[in-house]
Amino acid sequence: MTKKLLQGKVVSAKNNKTIVVEVTRTFRHPLYQKVLRRRKKYHAHDEQNKFKEGEKVSIIESKPISKKKRWEAVYK
Repeated sequence: MTKKLLQGKVVSAKNNKTIVVEVTRTFRHPLYQKVLRRRKKYHAHDEQNKFKEGEKVSIIESKPISKKKRWEAVYK
């Protein structure tokens, strides 16, 4: 099974080796056909503290690193 890959924006980089990434997805309502946006925040592992707030970043699924961290930031 392949690992999920998401793209989002860094909303917090205050913790050591951790960033919070907000991922926005858009979809159509099944009945009313209105375009809806949903946002979700993910805690991601950032080993080198490379990413800063406001940057676009990709995250990939990983094994559990801590209680909330199940994702890793992908370095380009």
